[in-house]
Amino acid sequence: MLAFGLPGTGKTHLAGALGHELVRQGRSVCFIPTYELVQSLLVAKRDLDLPRALRKLDNFELLILDDLGYVQQSSDEAEVLFTLMAERYERRSVLITSNLVLGEWERIFRNPMTTAAAIDRLVHHSVILEFDVPSFRTEKAKQEAKTKDASKSSKSNDSRGRKAQARTDA
Repeated sequence: MLAFGLPGTGKTHLAGALGHELVRQGRSVCFIPTYELVQSLLVAKRDLDLPRALRKLDNFELLILDDLGYVQQSSDEAEVLFTLMAERYERRSVLITSNLVLGEWERIFRNPMTTAAAIDRLVHHSVILEFDVPSFRTEKAKQEAKTKDASKSSKSNDSRGRKAQARTDA
């Protein structure tokens, strides 16, 4: 599954909820920020232990990679990320959240051929969700600001009303 959309649109929330439900059903799930997993795989590669690290990830039926593309990838990072995707292709499930649409993934993999190969593997058998809604956090902040302004206005009007009543009582 691929979930695309701007920050704050609910991609991570949905991925977490799906992962939670699968765990509740007895499935094995790993939810991890992409940058964290990539750094871990880089250490394994440096230590000549990448194949073992990838096999350990095979213990999870679903691997949820959150925020792919949020941080610019170096060529080494892109390489281990591609290796992970290629290893899981048609063997294990991956759910990826990203604020970059597929057309912008060359920013992640930095090489047109690698980008095309990664996208080809990911979209084959995938459900693609596009979160084309406003940011929930931004909308909530706007609503809270309106409520706060209305509350201030109400208090201001209320205190003026008390002052006016105090003058008429006197």
